[in-house]
Amino acid sequence: MRVRRIVDLSVPLSESTQVYPGDPVPRIEPAATIEADGFNLLSLRLGSQTGTHVDAPYHFRPDGPRVDELDLTLFAGEGVVVDLTGLAPRARISWEKVAPAAELLRPGRIALLHTGWPRTYGTAAYFDHPFLDADACRRMLGLGVRTFLLDFPSIDETPDAEHAGEGFPAHRLIAEAGGVIGENLRGFELIDFTPFVSCLPLRLAGADGAPVRAVAMDLTPEEPRA
Repeated sequence: MRVRRIVDLSVPLSESTQVYPGDPVPRIEPAATIEADGFNLLSLRLGSQTGTHVDAPYHFRPDGPRVDELDLTLFAGEGVVVDLTGLAPRARISWEKVAPAAELLRPGRIALLHTGWPRTYGTAAYFDHPFLDADACRRMLGLGVRTFLLDFPSIDETPDAEHAGEGFPAHRLIAEAGGVIGENLRGFELIDFTPFVSCLPLRLAGADGAPVRAVAMDLTPEEPRA
């Protein structure tokens, strides 16, 4: 296969990267410089779920697999963009909204939930994102989906002073099924081809999740050599 095009689905990772409320704020500073040491080297301090990242089942299940224990095929495969654009803040993503893409959802497929919410990235409104209804999550799992990638910060409603949330039901359902969730992706609107998606995480030993460099690739068969 030949890669015709790659769409970057990741947010930049820097000290200004927006993090989930209460998560560690990234700290990135020089540990060595060419001027002082003859080479450049950065010191990184960040949470396991900083920026574009994936959640392993261990994030919500004490007996669940850690990110370094998961089958890597969960993190690469044909993607299905589920168009959910135009939703209101804190809208519930019901099965009726997902259903138009249902015939494409099956084992091995990666579901990309496209809300367009990255337009609010960097503001408080980013955490007023839509969220996946528990019934819709069960139905998607029933179709064989085990990888859910989002262009918003959490698959469940983010609690705040005015919204209590529902106890993270989609996280728990996906963890129980041995699936993974990728959060804080972007660029889904640029995918105008059938994508091969890669969201391979850092191999953090025993971790609940890890940052990723997520991409969508437009693949074409290699032409036979003459």
